[in-house]
Amino acid sequence: MSSVRPGTADFGPIRGFFWPIHRHELKKILPMLMLFFFISLVYSLLRNTKDTLVVTAEGGGAGLIPFLKVYGTIPCSILVMLGYAKLSSWFPKRTVFMLSIAFFMAFFLLFALVYPHREVLEPAAWAAKWQAALPGGLGYLVAMVRHWVLALFYVMSELWGSMALSLLFWGFANDITAVSESKRFYALFGIGANLALMAVGAVNHLVHRMGDLLSRVLPMTGWNAYLYALVLVVLLCGLAILGLYQWIHARVLTDPRFAASVDPEAYQGRRPSVPLKEAFRTLMKSRYLLYITTLVLAYGIAINLIEVTWKNQLGLRFPEPGAYQDYMAGFSMATGCATVFLMFFVSSNVIRKFGWTVAALITPVVLLATGMGFFGFVLFQGVLGSWLAGLGTTPNAMAVRLGLVQNVMSKSSKYSLFDPTKEMAYIPLDQESKVKGKAAIDVVGGRLGKAGGSLIQQVLIAVFGSLGAATGPIAVILFAVIGAWIWATLGLGRAFRRRTAGPSGETIPVP
Repeated sequence: MSSVRPGTADFGPIRGFFWPIHRHELKKILPMLMLFFFISLVYSLLRNTKDTLVVTAEGGGAGLIPFLKVYGTIPCSILVMLGYAKLSSWFPKRTVFMLSIAFFMAFFLLFALVYPHREVLEPAAWAAKWQAALPGGLGYLVAMVRHWVLALFYVMSELWGSMALSLLFWGFANDITAVSESKRFYALFGIGANLALMAVGAVNHLVHRMGDLLSRVLPMTGWNAYLYALVLVVLLCGLAILGLYQWIHARVLTDPRFAASVDPEAYQGRRPSVPLKEAFRTLMKSRYLLYITTLVLAYGIAINLIEVTWKNQLGLRFPEPGAYQDYMAGFSMATGCATVFLMFFVSSNVIRKFGWTVAALITPVVLLATGMGFFGFVLFQGVLGSWLAGLGTTPNAMAVRLGLVQNVMSKSSKYSLFDPTKEMAYIPLDQESKVKGKAAIDVVGGRLGKAGGSLIQQVLIAVFGSLGAATGPIAVILFAVIGAWIWATLGLGRAFRRRTAGPSGETIPVP
């Protein structure tokens, strides 16, 4: 029996590989791609801006980021999730989506209005007094209170990624997409997100032009005008998100051809939750699930340690906010291009030809190799300074370049290889282990990984006095974490092969 739907032609080998979409499905896939594109574009713009504001703030720096993640992002995440749960019990999902996007847009508009006057609102004298009295590492806590306007922007930008990307978009996609469609649609959604990364550079250039125009009309100059223009672009993207969301409901979900894809209970009540205690009990009983937990936990800690150290060097290289923002825009473009390339030409071929273990090992090996080069230049700047001067560069400039390569390669390999292999590892499990184990891993690995990396940095900053002085211990901990990651990957690879092997030992194809 042919698998091609009536009235449609087969894709063909080339078109099926790059664009496995039927013509009538364009009405559904294109607005969903655009929806994901605009949400991801806002996230990329906010992510670059929040780092710029924090790293270049007076008395701030990259060392402030771990404190913001632990004492700002985590408590506010809990509050926002509680608010989302309460809204979900009062309103249908469609209304909750609209209210959530409107809430974020209102905050960013308010921030743009408050930012030029933030110095009046910040307790600078109080902060200077306490920063002089406390040890150097604890001064970041004072800086977080002093720059509370910037801290709140940082936290809300982080929450946009959790809410808009993870919760709102993927929740909506899961509600209106059939399993048969998800096998073809979801990979394309990922490409849409990386196209947004590739567009950040052009959008950043547009924002600069808009800022120049605003500075001629309004009594503001430089960075303030840029931020006004940036928030204006974010608001326009927010309007596009709301418009696309409404259009999908009005024109796509009412189409009889897509009626079977929509979950009839998607907008009636909430999805039943798994008790956390039961999920952890399932996790602790399975070595297989503990291997997956180690992978996710190690990635969260490693990428946090790497990013903050690199942003510290980047802040020394580009202390002016505009230059820092432009560099981060280029970083986003490079990450998007590398990820799209790996998704199209590398990831599926590596998994198919070399197997799960090789594909899963690429990400930690990449972090290990590039991390050795990056931390080497950071730690031995004095030794390498004269040699690099002969080459017309400096240890800081070289560390920034190597950090850029490291972060681009680690993120692109994460999106194209780490995430797919991690999700594949759940396939051989029984349904109970999939549901309960994944619920626990999302809590332990995802959230505790990032928080764990931040807590490690906080302790080291408090002990050594600054992020720069703590770079050596950070490198040692990073390599130990990557070692545990590789060990868990090898163990999970052996268990995965056993679970997917047929009666005679041959490997059963995993979709």
